[in-house]
Amino acid sequence: MRFLALLLLSSFLFPASSFSAQPNVVFILADDLGWADTTLYGHTKFYKTPNVERLAKRGMTFMRAYSASPLCSPTRSAILTGLSPARTGITTPNCHMPQVILEAKTGTKAPPDQKAIQPIPPTRLKPEYRTLAETLKDAGYATGHFGKWHLGPEPYSPLQQGFDVDVPHHPGPGPAGSYVAPWKFADFDHDPDIPDEHIEDHMAKEAVAFMEKHKDEPFFLNYWMFSVHAPFDAKKALIEKYRKVMDPTDLQRSPTYASMIESMDDAIGTLLDTLDRLKIADNTIIIFTSDNGGNMYNEVDGTTPTSNRPLRGGKATMFEGGVRMPCIVAWPGITAAGTRSDALVQSEDFYPTLLEALSLKPAEGQRFDGSSILSALKGDTLAGKAIFQYFPHNPSVPDWLPPAVSVHRDDWKLIRIFHGGEKGAHRYLLFNLRDDLGEKNNLAEKKPELVAELDALIDKFLTDTHAVVPVSNPAFDPAKHHPELEGKAKLKAEGKAKAPAKGAAKAKDDGDPALQGWKARDCKAVVKDGIVTITNIGSECFLGFSAGKHNGPTTVKFRIKAKAGASHFDWLANSTEAQTRRVPFTLKGGDWEEVALELPATGPLGIVRLYLPMQEQPVEIDWIELASKNGGKPTRTGF
Repeated sequence: MRFLALLLLSSFLFPASSFSAQPNVVFILADDLGWADTTLYGHTKFYKTPNVERLAKRGMTFMRAYSASPLCSPTRSAILTGLSPARTGITTPNCHMPQVILEAKTGTKAPPDQKAIQPIPPTRLKPEYRTLAETLKDAGYATGHFGKWHLGPEPYSPLQQGFDVDVPHHPGPGPAGSYVAPWKFADFDHDPDIPDEHIEDHMAKEAVAFMEKHKDEPFFLNYWMFSVHAPFDAKKALIEKYRKVMDPTDLQRSPTYASMIESMDDAIGTLLDTLDRLKIADNTIIIFTSDNGGNMYNEVDGTTPTSNRPLRGGKATMFEGGVRMPCIVAWPGITAAGTRSDALVQSEDFYPTLLEALSLKPAEGQRFDGSSILSALKGDTLAGKAIFQYFPHNPSVPDWLPPAVSVHRDDWKLIRIFHGGEKGAHRYLLFNLRDDLGEKNNLAEKKPELVAELDALIDKFLTDTHAVVPVSNPAFDPAKHHPELEGKAKLKAEGKAKAPAKGAAKAKDDGDPALQGWKARDCKAVVKDGIVTITNIGSECFLGFSAGKHNGPTTVKFRIKAKAGASHFDWLANSTEAQTRRVPFTLKGGDWEEVALELPATGPLGIVRLYLPMQEQPVEIDWIELASKNGGKPTRTGF
């Protein structure tokens, strides 16, 4: 007791910061937060981010900060390893998929309307890459990961990549089911006294507990938010607040998204308040940024979630809207408070920067694709620095490009479209971002020498990183190629599917009559001999059905064979609410079992969704039945 009393007295007389030879590191990564989604750069009137502004007053705001990729998992891998996605091969957000692939491979085929064959990316971050968490842990830091991971489930989780703590230990691409409780995490639940608790409120409390526990030693808090990734929901009171002030003529006009931004900002405020209360803010490095650009291809409140204006494109595109990020670094003794920098910085740069400033050495043989930006943090320029984004894919989103790689240097940006020209040659887009931030004027034909100079940098980058690159498609058919569709969101194929032969296996499709109106998402469903077999199960896998004719309290029953696990059944409460309601269920696993759920609906059910627990082995479903107590015939789907 005497020792404890002395310890408490010394903690009072000498703040925790005086005990720690090394500063703490807090890395805050927002998910899908666009460059124009905060008030930092003066491009939003609708969203409110006072705590982001509060952080900016403590440090340096970067005007030209970039993610490693226009999608999340590649950027996350780059932050942790200091390596480009071109080197790790992680170029798509597929790390929640059940298949384990550790090395990128050259693709083997592509449709005849495409000029290039995309590579096959890994689905996990290999443990062989030494992470920032491992380096800091070896230097005596307590390490904790909180929030989204999306670089692989066990044995590739944060607990195998240098973190002592991982909350909520979830491998999926977004929050499990919803932002507002109840959630469907396996071993992570909301505060029972707050039935509609927001996930970021809860995650921030978990992070606070971590900082309180380790306030007298150096710690690395890796706070990777779920916000503001889909699904799009938020606190009802906030949605109503923003709905009242929404300008229908503004490109940013989703009350739900604005509410999600506010909850994200509140969590940042909670972290800052805690650092101040514990009197360790002066000995804590804070990095805040995002993993890719704002989402321009989903729909919420009758519009896109956000707008990246004045930038072109958004998430999953190589234009500035997909890769230019908000970024603040507050580093006591290094960054001057309330300053701004035009230096080019990127996700890969944070790891080597921390090592240099903390006087930590890389492991033997360890290398980085990023470089230290310590001089920029001190107020100097980084003239001539080049950064690269490697994205050899073409997702069907607005402003999409065929597989490409880009380089930024000074005011210039060159995009190489692999084999996008004539006779297998590459095609180029060249922009002067100082004069043309919206990337409207391609100067490639007017400046061939500059194109060649910047393209040589791309060649060296691809060689140095041993990138597995797209190859020319030998099956390319010019008659089937439609260059006028480039950049336009691809629509789903229309038309009715033909009825399959009796007893034959039937592949899942939006119009497949074998599924009898049910549709599979984030998984593959095949019907054979009266059983639906579901494979390729992602963390957001569900079977959805339009059940609008069912009204009021409804009983749901289904017969299923799967591994043991927890999940839930969703339905739309009524036509005026954007949020869904859910009833959880737990599977015993191992054999066929019947599940019965009571949905306390008060109106038409709308769309219903049977979510399935993520697992590598197939899930089988025999039948699903819906029966409303307000009358009407039960709907029993026997496959």
